[in-house]
Order: sequence, then structure tokens, then C-alpha cells
Amino acid sequence: MHRRNFLKTSGIAALPSLGAALPFTGLAAQSGQAAQPDPVYFFFDGPFYNPKEFIARLQQVNQAAPIEADFYGGGGVVEALEKKFMAITGKGAAIFMPTGTMANQLAIAVLSGDNTKVFVQDTSHIFRDEADAAQSIHNKRLIPLAPNEAAFTLAHLQASIKSLDEGEVFKSGIGAIAIENPVRRCDGRTVDIEEIKKIAAWCREKGYKLHLDGARIHLASAFTGIPVTEYARHFDTVYISLYKYLGAPGGAMLCGDKAVIDKMRHLIKVHGGTMYQFWINAAMALYHLEGLEERLKAVVKRSAELFTQLNKLPGLQINTLKSGTNIFELQVTKEIDLAKLRDALRKEYNIYVGNRQGNDPVKITVNETLLSRDTQLMVEAFKASLAKARA
Repeated sequence: MHRRNFLKTSGIAALPSLGAALPFTGLAAQSGQAAQPDPVYFFFDGPFYNPKEFIARLQQVNQAAPIEADFYGGGGVVEALEKKFMAITGKGAAIFMPTGTMANQLAIAVLSGDNTKVFVQDTSHIFRDEADAAQSIHNKRLIPLAPNEAAFTLAHLQASIKSLDEGEVFKSGIGAIAIENPVRRCDGRTVDIEEIKKIAAWCREKGYKLHLDGARIHLASAFTGIPVTEYARHFDTVYISLYKYLGAPGGAMLCGDKAVIDKMRHLIKVHGGTMYQFWINAAMALYHLEGLEERLKAVVKRSAELFTQLNKLPGLQINTLKSGTNIFELQVTKEIDLAKLRDALRKEYNIYVGNRQGNDPVKITVNETLLSRDTQLMVEAFKASLAKARA
């Protein structure tokens, strides 16, 4: 999925509000607004606040337990969040990063040392969406594998290394191997854990370092049933986003061995990422981490129940993607006017569905807002809206 095209076609700009999902509801009622059904958004990975909602939520967080500020990323709630992620990933150290791109780039730079070759998925964020930072800033040579596929195999990696070794006269060293999981450019598809194990075992044997771009790794865990710690243990460093589904306006966490993470604070400063305080991001992420795994498991269950029922309605079909996570495909038959369907769902039932790109099926993303509405009520909403959308 091309993220910017999605944002253009989803109708997000027209939304009056993008409030958080359960169990973070009730802001409207507290502010004196008229009660209405909580919105269900079939896009985004998790809570997304407008400024008014964010301020109200942050006040609630602070009232429950006063937020302790950090000082240039040290101490306070930032330190508490770092300890939380150490437990989540099973790593010996963790550090707050201002962006996921910086987390990815500094990780592969430190893991690679003086070696220049870094192997990545062709569809990865590191290769496609980080402005050639590895090449232009860190003097690393990204080598993409498995064009247009979500993942490469050990055989792909071995063949590429062999080809380079045989074809280059002036050889350079292999620095690191990076794997994104799940892969957003491939609609959130996961990388098979057994293939990860094979790659990791072979890399350990050869002395190659491994980095996990796990920006959305909790989604992979929820839909595969594989714990985050199990994914993380096969990698030297792990990056996890703080805003994809954790409610923060930005930020990232990089986890790994202490010897690696200890080098990061200086590098963050060198690359212009040091800020006076990060507590706003850290406090929101720490708050949303509480009970996250249980909520995501509930989303998986609820979405399966809902889509089973919706697929019984004539004119509509929701398909699961192979190796997918929280992104699905919605298709309607030719007698259904998609624009009318979306309009009826939005205006009458406070349910938001994105638009299609070209002739592709509509991509719908499930998240915690799904937990705010009874399944049968959503089925009835779709049924009534489909009737109004028939040409």
C-alpha cells in the first residue's frame, strides 16, 4: 500500500474527529457534547487523536498518575517506557528515538561497523521510504532482495551474497541484514517465523548482524499468535513505533544489547535528534501499552466474527490476505455504488470506510475502534447501507 495515496483516497481529511478506541472512550460525554455512537474507523492501526482529544487524554493520564518529565531523553517517563520495552522485547537495553527512520538507520549503521553491505527487502521501509539515508549519510550500500515481494528467503540471501562475492573484484564486507515485519507496503503481510529462524541461524554462523524493523510488530504478534519476544530474540536490534498504535504523536523505541544501545545517545545528538524533552510521546505510549496485547487479541476475534457475518450479505465480500495482519480487502458487486455505501455508513452510523485506488479492492484496516460497537449492530448498519447503495 502506498501510504500517501491511501491518505488521499480514504477521506481522512474530511473527518470531524479521529478519537481513540476502547478502552479510551468517553471524552465527548465528559466535555458535555451530545452522546452518539463511538466511531468505527476502518483505517489506521490504532488510536489517533485530534489536538483537543489528545490534550484531554493526556490530562486523564496525568490525573491517574502524575507524569514525570525527562531531561534530554533521560529519566522520568521516558526511562519507564524504555524499561517496559526491554521487557517486551527481552533485550538488555532500550532507547527513545525521535523517529523510526533514525532508529532503523542508526541500528544498521552501528551493527555494520566499517562493513558497507546491508541486505533488505525490496519492499521495505528502509529501502523505499527513508530517502537513501543509508547511502548518503551512513555510507551503507542497500541491497534489495525479492522484488515486489513481502519477504526474502534464506536462499535469496545466500544467492545474493554468493553472486556479489563472485562478481566483485574489489570486495566490501557484509554489514547487516534487516527485515521489516509486518511489511506495510505489502498490506501488512508478515514474514514467516520459520524463515526468520533459518536466516537468523545462518547469520549467526557467519557472524552477520540482524535488525528488525518491527514498527508494527504487535500487530504481527496478535494475528499470528507469536509473542513479540519470540520475534525479537532472533535479532540484534529491534525498532518499534510509538505512534502506529500507541497513541503518541511521534517517536520510536530501539532495543538491543547494552553495548549497541549505549552508542546511540551520542549518535542521536550528532544527527540532530536530541530534544529537551520527550515525555509527551513517552507518557501516551506507556499508557496505551497497558493491556495492548489483550485488546489486539480482541480485535482479531471481533474482526473475524464481523467479517464472517458481513460476507453473508449479498453484494459485499471481505477477503483475508495471505500472511496478512489487520488489513483486508473489501469488494462490492457492480450493482453497489461504493460512494453511496461509504456515505450511508458515515452519515448514519458513524462508520468510516476508505475509498478504492483505481480499480483495486478497497483496503480496510481493523483497529481498536472495532471494540466500541456491538458486532450485530455493525452488521445491521452495513445491511441497511448496502440497501441504500444499490444502483
